[in-house]
Amino acid sequence: MIILIILGFIAVAMTLTLFMSYELRFKVKQWLQTLLPQSKHKIQHAKTMVQRMHAASSSQQLQSQWHLQQWWILIAGLLLFSSVLVFAFTRPISSSKIEAEYLKEVDPQIYTLLNGEMLTPPPEVDQSLIEAAIVEANQLEQQYASSRPAEPSITAEAEGIGHHSLIMDTQFVDRKWDKMNPRYKQRLLMVFKIMKERHGYELVLLEGYRSPERQNFLSGNPNTTRARGYQSYHQFGLAADVAFKRNGKVVISERDPWAMRGYQLYGEVAESVGLTWGGRWKSIQDYGHTEYRMPGLKKTKEMAEQLIAEGQLSASDSNS
Repeated sequence: MIILIILGFIAVAMTLTLFMSYELRFKVKQWLQTLLPQSKHKIQHAKTMVQRMHAASSSQQLQSQWHLQQWWILIAGLLLFSSVLVFAFTRPISSSKIEAEYLKEVDPQIYTLLNGEMLTPPPEVDQSLIEAAIVEANQLEQQYASSRPAEPSITAEAEGIGHHSLIMDTQFVDRKWDKMNPRYKQRLLMVFKIMKERHGYELVLLEGYRSPERQNFLSGNPNTTRARGYQSYHQFGLAADVAFKRNGKVVISERDPWAMRGYQLYGEVAESVGLTWGGRWKSIQDYGHTEYRMPGLKKTKEMAEQLIAEGQLSASDSNS
């Protein structure tokens, strides 16, 4: 496709040059006469035709040569049309512009909050960092459990303990931003920006979109989630789980005082931009989780596919 566009540009440029330069047309004619001596008659005829067309462009020939002047109009129209096509195929499509227009129409509140500035997702976090964070979180959990007497009445659900380690230890986790709906994605990116600039916490995405199959699998553990497929905002691209990055390492566990303070700040900032924070929940406290409870949302498969497609539209343009 790029080669065709380049060839089109060259063809248009050469054609325009020929039309504008008498000397070049004369040299091309001589070259053709040398190359094709047997076609002198045809070349002479073409020369006569060109001369007639050249003369027809004069204002004095407006009445007598009007039929030839139509060719000039046709040629100019073709060149104009080809330039429009070249511009349409080569014009860079900005995913940020597409997302901005989308939010301006469907969510003017967040568009106004962003002041028209579309934020760009950070790079995907390395898998090895996540695995190391899970190991560290499990070690902190074991240390915490061994340091206090066993209390049967206290469960991991009541304590809000280590839900990330249960969620993240799987190959089916989606840590990309492409399936997040712009309504939620831009709010979350704003939270990322505020957390780093105002509080010095660098956030990383642990999981964004979650398939209904994975959601059903996780719902088998009531201490992780009780929502089944299409009951969670993850399936609609309207929820995500995050953690922190400190000194090049990912920190997940709430048992780390620095991370716990970060989660509390994260919840405050997320709520300030209209998100719901999992740390406020009474049954299962999920400190790294936020979601956007879109007004009027119907939790159906069709709605999930629609919202995911809206997020993938801008993602596909940015990758093309």
